[in-house]
Order: sequence, then C-alpha cells, then structure tokens
Amino acid sequence: MWLSSVGVTALFLLLTAQHLHASALSTVSSYEFTGFRMQQYLLQQDRHGCRGAIVVAEARSSDYPGLTRRCVIMKLPDFTLDRYEDAQRQNAAAVLILLPSNLSAVPPEVIQSFMETETEVLQRDSLMPLYVAPEDEQLLYMYEEVKLDAATRASSIMVRVLRSMVTATAFQILVSNTNPLKPVTDSSIITLEGVLPGIGEDPQTIVITAHYDSFGLAPWLSYGADSNGSGVAILLELARLFQKLYRDPRSKAPYHLLFSLTGGGKYNFLGTKRWLEENMDHAESSLLHDNVAFVLCLDSLANGDELYLHVSRPPRPGTPQHEFIYQLEQVIASRFPWVKFDMIHKKINLGDPMMAWEHERYAMRRVPGFTLSHLEDPKSERRGSILDTMSQVDMRRLKRNAVIIAESLARFMYNLSDKGSPKEIQLFRGQLEVQDSRLSALMSFLTSAPRASQLMDKEPAQSLMISTLEQELKQHLLQVYRHTFKQDRRDPDITFYDQMNQPMTMYRVKPAAFDLFLGGCIAAYLGIIYFAIQNFGHIYSKLKMAVKSKYQ
Repeated sequence: MWLSSVGVTALFLLLTAQHLHASALSTVSSYEFTGFRMQQYLLQQDRHGCRGAIVVAEARSSDYPGLTRRCVIMKLPDFTLDRYEDAQRQNAAAVLILLPSNLSAVPPEVIQSFMETETEVLQRDSLMPLYVAPEDEQLLYMYEEVKLDAATRASSIMVRVLRSMVTATAFQILVSNTNPLKPVTDSSIITLEGVLPGIGEDPQTIVITAHYDSFGLAPWLSYGADSNGSGVAILLELARLFQKLYRDPRSKAPYHLLFSLTGGGKYNFLGTKRWLEENMDHAESSLLHDNVAFVLCLDSLANGDELYLHVSRPPRPGTPQHEFIYQLEQVIASRFPWVKFDMIHKKINLGDPMMAWEHERYAMRRVPGFTLSHLEDPKSERRGSILDTMSQVDMRRLKRNAVIIAESLARFMYNLSDKGSPKEIQLFRGQLEVQDSRLSALMSFLTSAPRASQLMDKEPAQSLMISTLEQELKQHLLQVYRHTFKQDRRDPDITFYDQMNQPMTMYRVKPAAFDLFLGGCIAAYLGIIYFAIQNFGHIYSKLKMAVKSKYQ
C-alpha cells in the first residue's frame, strides 16, 4: 500500500512538473502588435497630449491596488477620468487602451463616457505615455488575466500564493523604440477651392465651406465620420446638384457659388485662416474681395433631430443672411416639422485665441457667415473622438440635412418666396434628387483612412484622399485650385511630433514564485526516485509479500 502511494505521488509530481514545464515554455513567447500613441502637439506654444513614448513595464489592471511603474491595461468602460488621474497619481509607466473592432455593439453610455474623458485628457499635458491598440485574441487574453489577478487580491493569502505559484501569468509590455521624440517642422496644410460662376454683371458670392480633417485621442485612429466627414459629403453633393442647375444658362442664379474644403480645422481652423489671408491680403483678384452674401460652414451633420445655426452677430432684416435663415426655417417647418431648429448667438471672445466655429474666422475679416451643425456646444466631445466612426452616422438624417440645405439655398438664390412658390415645393427631385448611394459612397470613402492633420501631407493614403477630393471638385466646378500652406519653421502656428504609431511587444512570463514551485516539484520527484533506489531491497520485499498474500 505504501509503495502504491509512493508510486502515485511520484507519477503525479512527474506529470505536474512536465505540465508546468510545458506551460512555462509556451508563456515565454512574445506577441507583437501596433500601438497608436496619444496626440502630442504645440498649438500657440500650449502643450497638449503626452510627451512620453517609451514603455518597459509589467501589465496591470486599472483596479489593481499598486500601479507604480506598471502599464495599466483598460477597455473602453475602464477609461474614465478618475482612473486616468489615479494612474497618473501613482506614477504608472503607461496606459494601454484596447479598442473593440465592433463599436456598434458598444452601449451608448460607454461611448459617451469615453468621449468625455478623451476630450478632457486631450486638453492636458502629460509625460505618461498613452497608447491605443485594437483588440485581438492575445490582448483580450492578457486583459482577462490581469483582471483575474486583480480580483484575487481580495482572496486569502494562501489562495494568492498558490495562484501565483501555479496558474498566474505575468505580462511585460515593451516599446523597444528608444529614439527621442522629434518635432515635425515641415508639415503643411492643404485647402481646396472651386467655383460655379453666376449670371449678371456683378453677382454676389455665396461661400460654402467645410473642414475635412479629423481629430481624436490617437491620430492614426481618427476617422471623423460625423465631424466632419458629414460636412464634406454634403458639400460635395451640393456641388453636384448646383452644377446640374448651372450648366444650363437659363437656370443659373445671380450668385457665384464658391466651395472650399479646408485643412487644419481641428487646430483653430488654420487652413481657413491662411486661405483668407492669401485671398484677401495678397491676391489681386478674388471672389472674397467682391460682395459676399454670406458664408455657410457645414460642421457635424450626420446625427440628431436638431439643427443649430451658430452666428457671431444676429443678421439684420433685409440682409442676405436674414433671408437665407428665413428660407431655412420655412423648409424645416413645412417638410421636416420634427426637426428642432434654433439660432445660437455667440460673440467672438477676442481674449480667447481659440475659435469656436469656422465662421468666426470669416467674421474676424468682416465677412458675414454662420455654421450649421446638429451640435449645440462648440466644445462637444463629439467634435473630436476616435469613436467618431461610421457606427455613429445616421445616413437617413445625413440625407435629410442635405435636402434641407439644398432646398433652402435654392429658394434663397432663385428668390422663390417673392415669386409665390409654395413653401412645400420640392426643387431637388428626379434627376436632381439627393442620392442616398452617393452620400453613402462619399462617407465610406472619407472614413476609409484617418484624416488627422499631421497625416494628410505625409502618408500615401491621405495624399491620395486629397487628390481624389480635388478631382471630385474638378468634376463639378470650375477654377479648382489647391493651396498648400507651409509652416514657418521659426515660428510655426502648430508643431506636431513623430512616433504616432509604434511596434509594441507583449511578453508572457511566469512570476518568480512559479520557478520556485517548479523547482520544488522537480526536487521532490528526484528525492522520491532516490529514496526508491536506496531502499530497493526493502521495497522489493514489501512488494513480494503483498503479491504473495494476495494469492493466498
């Protein structure tokens, strides 16, 4: 009986040692993935984002009690301002956020909470590196392991010790690139413009503009579907519709239509600023020198049942701006009565160097204008988030807003109210209808690659996107120009930094306690074998007696 127990024990220890040894061999393997670093830029000498990039730290969950010199792993629900600040207070080595591939399955309250934290964090200057990585099987396994490790902290000491010795897996996160971060001094901003000439001797000009760049926690994950892919898509559809009207001299309106797609919109509308300077200060002939009726800025129009017209100064009765707003109200009231429309008056704060809306850049040059958006607050978290993807776009509402803008513009330009046309009349129908398929194709194209400003003149996919937008304008407009504004290297308006996407490595290793436990198992196994050899005669006699008694 004793011999049998020894044999079973020896066999158990052998199998355990072999199993744990095999596990150890598999867990020292590494897994490489791409991490996208948080924004880092200087805007008017104010620092934003994170100034750190190097990570060499052990992974820990955000609810682990000790985060000092650890890499904190978070999912979207974990990324709150309290937890981010707690990681900073504890001098965490880094934060790594796992981004799910299917954002449409994420609850709206989680998306809202993440966007709010993202907006707050982007306004700060931090040395702690922050990375975002798309979720995959290996990273999710790591997350579950570190969460389990944090949960066992509430267990008894014996349970924690046994788990640490036998089952626990530690993870090391490494960014091996040790090159110092460098400022990007040769960045440029590109703005596109095109015209549909009106009839008459001295027609007024209507400017329709939208900024095309996106913004978010990480530049390489900023797709900007609603803000402001929706504004660009509507602008391009308006260019197509009015080109069809203008190609027949009999249906031309007494207005020049000037379309512009501006860069640098997420950085104080720098592309608009430089474009205005070039047209109004340096160009001898420009439509902006002539009589401008108004500027209509399109910003975030792919969601909500609200439309807000943001103005810096309420338009006076009898002005073109006032008449256009009247037509806008009439179209909404007659055809889309469920849409809430309101005009929001916000004076320009000359003491604040940051512009709230794009029309303020024009207002500073005494050019009348307004911004149309479904967002009420210019500081809304939805104007700059990596979660602003196609999952946040409502194509039905996008088309509705395109129809409202097109109908209102046409009624104003052709003076249909004074001609007695019914307010319910639909001008854009049949061949002139706003096309769902075209809006969907435009939105898919605009969200096919990130449009962060620091990428637009550097990366092949983004350069191709600019060229495609230029060709799209040339298909429908005349006098299409590309303006490339270089930064002043000595005194740049904005300074970006490199290393926005980094190769990261996750190493799976066992803790030191596991090596002690494995060594103990091997020592016990060898001890049993040694004891059996030294006492072979005695063991053999016991075994012989046991067999003999069994047969008797």
